[in-house]
Amino acid sequence: MEKAIVLGATGGTGQAIVSELLSRNQQVIAFGRSENKLKKLMMEHRSTPLLTYKLGDVFDYKTIVEAAKDADVIFQCANVQYHEMEEKLLHLGESVMKAADILGKKIVIVDGIYVYGRQVAKGDENHPKHPHTKKGKIRVEFENLIFDNKWKDAKSLIVRLPDYYGKTSQNSYLQPTLTGMAANKIAVFIGNLKTPREYVYLPDAAKMIVEIASKDDSYGENWNIPGAGLISGKEIIKMAREITGNTKLVIPLNKNAIRISGLFDPVMKEVVEIMYLTEEAFMLSGEKYENRIGEIVATPYKDGLKETLHFLMGK
Repeated sequence: MEKAIVLGATGGTGQAIVSELLSRNQQVIAFGRSENKLKKLMMEHRSTPLLTYKLGDVFDYKTIVEAAKDADVIFQCANVQYHEMEEKLLHLGESVMKAADILGKKIVIVDGIYVYGRQVAKGDENHPKHPHTKKGKIRVEFENLIFDNKWKDAKSLIVRLPDYYGKTSQNSYLQPTLTGMAANKIAVFIGNLKTPREYVYLPDAAKMIVEIASKDDSYGENWNIPGAGLISGKEIIKMAREITGNTKLVIPLNKNAIRISGLFDPVMKEVVEIMYLTEEAFMLSGEKYENRIGEIVATPYKDGLKETLHFLMGK
């Protein structure tokens, strides 16, 4: 891989992948709708000649075709908001796959774990997909679309991440907790403080995603991107207090609290049905990655939280 394009480059995962590719001295095209955000991304990387940008819309395959024609690999990191998922997700999938197929390109799709539904286990890539939520069901449709035989010339793969955190994170469950604590304010924690959950540090995820994408035999498959093990909200808050010095209250938000918030916020309204992920421990198995790619990249939580919180604190 000499040149890549990152769709949704200014989002949390997109920024992490852009940074990882640049660290490998690879040429990167950042693709997005907001020129201001793309220019800010360029400035953050000191306007390196390795990084350029193209304006476009992931829902318009023609703009992707024009922007990606010189790239070797397409990284699809753009997403849709929860309350727009039913309306827009399959449209997004159709657009990016059509562009990849026209160009005959490799395409890496970044996705999550909603397809598995309520499972209390450590899941590998063959774990049964029995989603009980509308978001999970549409994500299964999305996967079927990505791997549809109608795409004759595109080569696709899907990487699945658990919840994540990091300095580029924007819409993760952990983000309100970390931003509140970094600002020395009362913060909220989405879910049960006692339930152990898995999180992946975004720079770690980006390293593993790029490694997978660089192997020709990775395509046509699902791949798990595991985190650094299980950790409870209480443990995260304790670490964050040590790093920030913030001793103010952290309020856990259960399903009822989220449901009430949803009366005023369409995004929070849609969070209710996937609150099961905050109540049950589900880990992604990294055995396939270890066997075929190499060692799992897993920054200890204390180190990842320190870097993230220091960034949020402006240190």
